[in-house]
Amino acid sequence: MDVSSYLLFLPACFALNMAFGPNNLLSVGNGARWGVGPAVRAALGRLLAFALMIAVAGVGMGALLATSALAFNTVKWLGAAYLVWLGIKLLRAPAPPLVAAPDAPEAPQTPDLRALARQEFGVAIGNPKAILIFTAFFPQFVAPDAYALSYLLLGLSFLALELVAIALYALLGARVRRLARGGPAMRWFNRASGGMMIGFGLLLAATRRPGA
Repeated sequence: MDVSSYLLFLPACFALNMAFGPNNLLSVGNGARWGVGPAVRAALGRLLAFALMIAVAGVGMGALLATSALAFNTVKWLGAAYLVWLGIKLLRAPAPPLVAAPDAPEAPQTPDLRALARQEFGVAIGNPKAILIFTAFFPQFVAPDAYALSYLLLGLSFLALELVAIALYALLGARVRRLARGGPAMRWFNRASGGMMIGFGLLLAATRRPGA
């Protein structure tokens, strides 16, 4: 891959990373509830899902989702149901406790990072459009005479830029937390997040397989 193609890939890729969707909504929510550090660590589940998708797309399995209605719809409906379930959980969730000040007598509640990482993984892996992005987007920049090496470079670059996007959305969530100051405002934040997550689930359910 020549340098000019790679420099064209980076901003186009980062635009995809920064696109607001259910995973980035999770980063905002986790940043608001638990802080930037836990939100970024939880998103390692998302990075694992994307790494698996990149590997699957790299060996040509992404074409299966593009050509098989059954495979596409199975992943789509499972992913949509999971998003709606997460949205309902958020709608019913109480306001998270405020993070304690450094000199406060009680330590702040700590999140279950494994559960949060599983959420991130489940949301990412349940979206068939994500693997189709890797199938359709990466080949535009892959060097035919060095396919494996250039594809690996693109995949690692995508994951690195995704980590930057995760941190930015987590910072946004932490900012929301400081502005909301807990209590009723955070309950409304939960409701808004839950409603948006359900909306993403309904949008995913309405998507059609390319070429269908």
